[in-house]
Amino acid sequence: MAERVTELTLQEFEAFVQSHPKGNFAQSYLWGKQKPMWKWEGLLSRGEDGKIKGAMSVLIRKMPPFGKYLMYSCRGPVCDLDDKDTLYALLDGCKTLAKEYGAYCLKMDPDVPSSNKDFAKLLTDYGFRLKQGGKNFEAIQPQYVFRLNVEGKTEEEIFANFHQKWRYNVRVAQKKGVEVKICGQEQIENFADLMLTTGVRDGFVTRKADYFADMLKNLGEHARLYMAFHEDKPIAGTLAIHYGDKVWYLYGASSNEQRNLMPNYLLQWSMIQWAVETGCRVYDFRGVSGDVDENNPLYGLFRFKQGFGGDFTEFVGEMDYVISPAVYHLTEKATAVFKELRRVAYLVKNRNKK
Repeated sequence: MAERVTELTLQEFEAFVQSHPKGNFAQSYLWGKQKPMWKWEGLLSRGEDGKIKGAMSVLIRKMPPFGKYLMYSCRGPVCDLDDKDTLYALLDGCKTLAKEYGAYCLKMDPDVPSSNKDFAKLLTDYGFRLKQGGKNFEAIQPQYVFRLNVEGKTEEEIFANFHQKWRYNVRVAQKKGVEVKICGQEQIENFADLMLTTGVRDGFVTRKADYFADMLKNLGEHARLYMAFHEDKPIAGTLAIHYGDKVWYLYGASSNEQRNLMPNYLLQWSMIQWAVETGCRVYDFRGVSGDVDENNPLYGLFRFKQGFGGDFTEFVGEMDYVISPAVYHLTEKATAVFKELRRVAYLVKNRNKK
């Protein structure tokens, strides 16, 4: 049986999530603070000795057009993937929450490789369905990522495993005078401006400056803003999160000029160094397309991340536990249409700004 996290157990919950091998920043209470439009709920499952065996963060939000609630556990749950009793206890706890809120669906995208068929079967046996989608960022979280194993390795060993051209590009940035600095709120506006430039160039919607400023506040020491400068001018930047035994590359941006200075390569190397310095097990480059075709417009992103020597990883994907089928299907369709209309409107509005 799962218990609801309270103020008395919040610190215990957070310590468990951060220390567990399946821990993820998106399962942290801190990430819930970053999502003020959602209500955060946490669940715990304990063993007979009273110690926590599993945890799960759930974000809950009223969704248009019907005003029904969606429950979303981003990269949850956090538990032994073979422990069926703990997994099902957490999911039973989610069902209790769903009744309380009148939710129409519980959505999950577990941090579990697609090769783990046993775990996927546990979810489908419980009643989850795999949401069918494409390979190009259609889901809430990327289903395909590159992950670099940095556990027990030196910087020299990791750098030597980069593709030769990638090592060359890091050195080019250094020789050309690109300087990477860890920055704070004073560079948020510049970073957001670079994000807008990148979004218009590559065709995606970007966040406003307040969102990135809040991330540095809410995640504190877990978040870093890296900015690349040339002759004191910001030309690229990245936002990274360190949580538990992993570092994630969350956002990246660059100007349309001076890309020949290769600042993005030096930024990646700086974030990887953070993972090594903090004794991490994994550096996560996050999303790439699963359609590995040179004709795919997203192939360049795939090649860029691949060159750093990480492992191409496919997750099990987005899994939905549908409670109200009619509301679910209509809301899913409406959400997809809204996102595309918002993207087109955003690009039309901003195409002349950059």
